[in-house]
Amino acid sequence: MKTSSLWFNLLLTCLAPLVWGSTYIVTTQMLPADLPLLASTLRALPAGLLLLMIYRKMPTGQWWLKIALLGMLNIGVFFYCLFSAAYYLPGGTAAVIMSCQPLLVMGLSAILFKEKVTLANMTILGLGVLGIVLLVLQGNVVLNWQGVAFGLAGAASMALGLVLTKYWGKPSNFSLIDFTGWQLTFGGMVLLPITLYLEGFPPNLTELNIIGYSYLCIIGSVFGYMIWFRGIAHLPVVTSSFLGFLSPISAGVLGYFILDEQLTSTQWLGVIAIILAIVLTQLLNLKRQPPASKPNLNNIQAKTLTNA
Repeated sequence: MKTSSLWFNLLLTCLAPLVWGSTYIVTTQMLPADLPLLASTLRALPAGLLLLMIYRKMPTGQWWLKIALLGMLNIGVFFYCLFSAAYYLPGGTAAVIMSCQPLLVMGLSAILFKEKVTLANMTILGLGVLGIVLLVLQGNVVLNWQGVAFGLAGAASMALGLVLTKYWGKPSNFSLIDFTGWQLTFGGMVLLPITLYLEGFPPNLTELNIIGYSYLCIIGSVFGYMIWFRGIAHLPVVTSSFLGFLSPISAGVLGYFILDEQLTSTQWLGVIAIILAIVLTQLLNLKRQPPASKPNLNNIQAKTLTNA
């Protein structure tokens, strides 16, 4: 690949995690307060339906049920927890907690698939747990326990969804964007009746609210997923593996400059420990891959949906 093409693809692909990092500030500054179900539904369902209209591929047989379950875990529950965490926590902190999902995938894989847990695995898990403890329990800035709980629950839901994806794979006639489009649709369909029953639609949406919802759906979901999958197809595996870390960085930078969100030095140590654990997890996964192999579905979806 030419150097100019590599840089173009790299810079274009960087836009996806940077956009996903803005989810937190858009939620708190542009959307109605305390409506996480509505935000989740409007981000998932229209985007999923639009992708299905563009690509037009249908699941068959047992894949209807499997994709429905994956859509509930990877999209429905995850989006609800993501928006709930965004209402309770500073954006950068919420993004870091949600990005603990690779650590949970490692633990669930060991439990469900009896994958061998090495000393390196245990060290990484311990580093991640230490980071969460420092982030949540130390310092003068006390984080809301509900926000932390939602963040960890969202990461756990996504982790279980990705472990099941690792076990099932994907339909043979589906691209990754087809697979994601159906999960967005099923996740949104699960959320819709719950949203109508528990929250409903605000009687008076402002122009700012409408812009916020439109941004999350069109830019955050449709545009974000499409340029991310394009980037995965054009970039080296190692390069794309680390771009997902731009999401919590984006959230933190936006929160710092726009909302004056700050953490104590102890909490920053927790953030660094968590990010280091995630980086080491990715390095460990890459080390295990054959040199000529392509990134597997589990790694790609982890990078794609975790930071969404």
